[in-house]
Amino acid sequence: MLYHLYDLQHAILTPARLSAEMVRTAFQSPMNPLSYTPAGRTISAGAEMFERVTRRFGKPSFDLPFTSINGKDVAITEEFIIEMPFCNLLHFKRATKRKDPKVLIVAPMSGHFATLLRGTVEALLPHHDVYITDWVDVRMIPLSEGRFNLDDYINYVRHFLSLLGPNTSVIAVCQPAVPVLAAVSLMAAENDPNQPLGMILMGGPIDTRVSKTQVTQTAEERPLSWFKNSVVTDVPFYYPGAYRHVYPGFLQLSGFMSMNLDRHVGSHMNFFKHLVTGDGESAEFHRKFYNEYNAVMDLPAEFYLQTVDVVFQRHLLPKGQMKWRDPLTDELMDVQPNKIKHTALLTIEGELDDISARGQTTAAHDLCYSLAQSKQFHHFQLGCGHYGIFNGSKWRTQIMPRIRHFIRKLDKGCDPVPEHDLKLIPDLTPDRYDRDKHGIVAIRRWLKERDQRLKSERITG
Repeated sequence: MLYHLYDLQHAILTPARLSAEMVRTAFQSPMNPLSYTPAGRTISAGAEMFERVTRRFGKPSFDLPFTSINGKDVAITEEFIIEMPFCNLLHFKRATKRKDPKVLIVAPMSGHFATLLRGTVEALLPHHDVYITDWVDVRMIPLSEGRFNLDDYINYVRHFLSLLGPNTSVIAVCQPAVPVLAAVSLMAAENDPNQPLGMILMGGPIDTRVSKTQVTQTAEERPLSWFKNSVVTDVPFYYPGAYRHVYPGFLQLSGFMSMNLDRHVGSHMNFFKHLVTGDGESAEFHRKFYNEYNAVMDLPAEFYLQTVDVVFQRHLLPKGQMKWRDPLTDELMDVQPNKIKHTALLTIEGELDDISARGQTTAAHDLCYSLAQSKQFHHFQLGCGHYGIFNGSKWRTQIMPRIRHFIRKLDKGCDPVPEHDLKLIPDLTPDRYDRDKHGIVAIRRWLKERDQRLKSERITG
């Protein structure tokens, strides 16, 4: 019923939205003398604001036709390596013979499309052979394709890593940190020859007990039955995925908006001012950001509920109690990060992250205690929020070079970074990078103190 009400509201507002679009077009036309007056621009701005607030945004495109390597434009072709019911493996094929490290970006299945990582892909393209998981909106997937849960997600990651081969590094952005760590752990336990060279976990909820956020508190304060009864609904009959149980994207978007409501309201007020004053560049920046931010997809209810249960409520991975059920054989296997010895680990956190707060991702080091210290690294980015970890200036100039150096240190057979690219975004010097690995000792000490504190709280509680 919730989904039907949402669609009904959208349908009722359609005539008003179309009228607003007509008014905007009329008052932005260069043939209309009123478009040059303050009153005309105000009317046009109000009409565009209304149209955008009531619009449903479709899946954006990556729109990355080329990249720049050594000062020269290189064409990019998007190709699907494999198409599966719930996810396609997308390759950004570069028209060059350069041998650069292979990177798989595992995009989050948390409401937004993989195109939210456009800036992530764009910064990596000059230096890497980039692949990304392009998750499919489940309201478009018929029920005949079956269900999809966290176990299936882990299976997809394993399958993609095996397909790309052993000379691959994997980057997990936010939510995929847990399934990626689980997938690599399972591959290590089986001594899989396709284990990745490196694993980069960025702002992910490995252990949400470490530091609380609004997201973790919401998940911990309510029983799983509340989520099942309150935010899970059926896809209406007029979609291809009719009657599939989903966590709707519009609810996730509402949650994202409510966390920083003042910031979003202020951004829209500034957008209105930019339209009235004729600041086209600032207005276009707002459009591009919110065209992407407002484009959301539905999540499979099984995946959503299992993630809430395993990751945010019972914390099975950091407790050493997580198990994976093979979707093909139905065999139950332990997820043991301590089995990882081959794959190097780099964790990345942002100082101002209000989704996966500091400490949640570095907890992975404590779990991978069999991994040599020389293969464990951490990067803490000052003045950076959750979105800024993988998009924006700090990502391009400080975080991406760290990842680039980490990956290239593992893959000895790749070509060197072109000097022109190093001038644009300087690399981190080997000396500084090597010294940082010793910071893992401080991380371990902090994690030990954290565990003692949590144990004390459980006893006193």
